[in-house]
Amino acid sequence: MTEREQYTPGPASGAQVRKDGEKWTLILVRELRHAPEKVWLALTEPAHLREWAPFDADGSLGTVGATVTLTTVAAPKPQVSETRVTRADAPKALEYNWGDHDIRWELEAFGGGTRLTLWTNIGRRFIAMGAAGWHICLDVLERKIAGAPVGRIVGPEAMKFGWQRLHAEYAKQFGIETPDGPSQRGRTN
Repeated sequence: MTEREQYTPGPASGAQVRKDGEKWTLILVRELRHAPEKVWLALTEPAHLREWAPFDADGSLGTVGATVTLTTVAAPKPQVSETRVTRADAPKALEYNWGDHDIRWELEAFGGGTRLTLWTNIGRRFIAMGAAGWHICLDVLERKIAGAPVGRIVGPEAMKFGWQRLHAEYAKQFGIETPDGPSQRGRTN
């Protein structure tokens, strides 16, 4: 059995939501066993992003002022957006926007590894979905850095890897209802 076939995400954890009126921010925290410098490369360099992120980048995100095109992967209709890196303090903080989402990564040396914190604004209706998706992406990132890559798991393929369970767990944690749309009705997996 391959690493990918063995992958199952752990329980929903390390997430919180900040609400400021209609603005909702998802905060996900992960403790990784790897140095901030290694994590920084995975967050900024296109070859690394292609292995775990929900988008491809046509350039490095590691330089303030850089303009980079981000393209969603495995989306029904690819979303292409130009982003400008507004903060790149290697290997501590990275900020840019992805479409209408502000993304902030904070890296803190912690116990021989890195405490990685993602801050992103997401519409209330989609915050549990975003938490589930980023949860899987961060699992894949961690395995990639550890030298046991499972390959990028995004879009509809995430459904095969427990995305629905994570979505429901995060919705419960955040105290929001999950929409019972056609994508969830009648599923048996």
